[in-house]
Amino acid sequence: MTLIIDGHSFHYEIENLCRIFFPYQQIKVTTELCEDNILAYTGVKTQPEGLLITARLKVDSYQKEISCFLNQQESADIKEQKRRMEILLFELFTDYCGFTPKWGILTGVRPVKLLRSLIARMGEEQGMDYFKTQLLVSNEKADLSFITMHNEEKILSTLTPDSFSLYISIPFCPSRCSYCSFVSSSVEKTINLIPKYLELLCKEIQHTAKVAAGLNLRLQSVYIGGGTPTTLSAEQLRILLDTISGCFNLSSCCEFTVEAGRPDTITSEKLIALKRGGVTRISINPQTLNDSVLKTIGRRHTTAQTLSAYAMAREYDFDNINMDLIVGLPGDTVESFISTLNRVIALSPESITVHTLSLKRSARIFQDENEPFSKDAKAADQMLDYADDQLLQNGYVPYYLYRQSRMVGNLENTGWAKPGFESPYNVFIMDETQTILACGAGAASKIKDPNSDCIERIFDFKYPYEYINRFEEMIIRKDQVKAIYDKFCGVPK
Repeated sequence: MTLIIDGHSFHYEIENLCRIFFPYQQIKVTTELCEDNILAYTGVKTQPEGLLITARLKVDSYQKEISCFLNQQESADIKEQKRRMEILLFELFTDYCGFTPKWGILTGVRPVKLLRSLIARMGEEQGMDYFKTQLLVSNEKADLSFITMHNEEKILSTLTPDSFSLYISIPFCPSRCSYCSFVSSSVEKTINLIPKYLELLCKEIQHTAKVAAGLNLRLQSVYIGGGTPTTLSAEQLRILLDTISGCFNLSSCCEFTVEAGRPDTITSEKLIALKRGGVTRISINPQTLNDSVLKTIGRRHTTAQTLSAYAMAREYDFDNINMDLIVGLPGDTVESFISTLNRVIALSPESITVHTLSLKRSARIFQDENEPFSKDAKAADQMLDYADDQLLQNGYVPYYLYRQSRMVGNLENTGWAKPGFESPYNVFIMDETQTILACGAGAASKIKDPNSDCIERIFDFKYPYEYINRFEEMIIRKDQVKAIYDKFCGVPK
């Protein structure tokens, strides 16, 4: 696919809009007029009394062009230029593909945060109206965002300038899912790295604790993710958890989550280690309860193992369990997803996170790259509509929501929880309203200015072997945390 940018600088936003409709296409961006089987032209031309904005779409025999005019006052607003350009191209794409994504022209990760800022600036009524009419967000997605925003606010109100959360990365999995884009390695290939990785991870945790203590930061939540943290043995989990509890003051910690993730990694010994280590919340993630779909996506566990792991966790008194499901998995149907959701709701976990499949180009396994994904989008949309309706009816509330690139139907991921069982960490990380100190391969610390929305990031090395081989170099990076806080707080060097 070729995208022509003519007379404007909205390259990033327009390219993302193209990906909503053609997520598997390589997009060539150029300022030169040319031809291609799939061609999107976007142009801004100066006129005596304003700007002429034009969009043109050509897909094989389909070809259509539309334009709009902005007067001089409208032309002075760059954001308005961009919005009008996006609306024109959106109209062409929806006409060609035959479906209208419910998030309209939004391509960003955090629509709820955007809605909050609109309401803060315009008031509730005008902010919601702008969200719907000017950004083309559907009524149902606008309402979902509004409800989620209010549920988030209860959690965000607990923040203080000195609070922070801790993220620990365990980038190992029993096998790699066919749709995965995370930095994780299968145990079969990397098992020999785990002991050294854990040893150095504990050292990084100890160093990070000293940095946090030196800044008088107060730990509010701990989240161990990956990968699959329960890929570690029970003894390795004990060592990790003992390190955390020995280094950090957990008295103000309102959440300690471990992603148990793959049901086939859960054993009674590991559950005992988690319980004794102070873990208050775990995830047991089926993704689907359809065994044939599990096989297709490379998950080596079965539905029976999911149900067994869940029952075992209840036996060991875990009273805050999350379960992840994915909409749009290859081979799944609307009927199959409905069956999965109904069975999971019947288990009554404290929270259910419903993700929409996001396929990166490296995970492209089922699609003809020349086809828009309207067929998958319609099925995924039906699945999400059913999930939203049933979860609300069964006492769950949406408390955080985010989106990724190349999501089927340009849809969303939503965390649902029974009231009182929301995960604060999920809200903090998605809303970017708190410092997150992160340890482990692929982890990124986000240092939040207590007095503004400014964030600075410090990245750990991406892969376990890099993390191990360049550990001392990476530890030095952690000392930047104090320097960043000093800069934010106006402390002279």
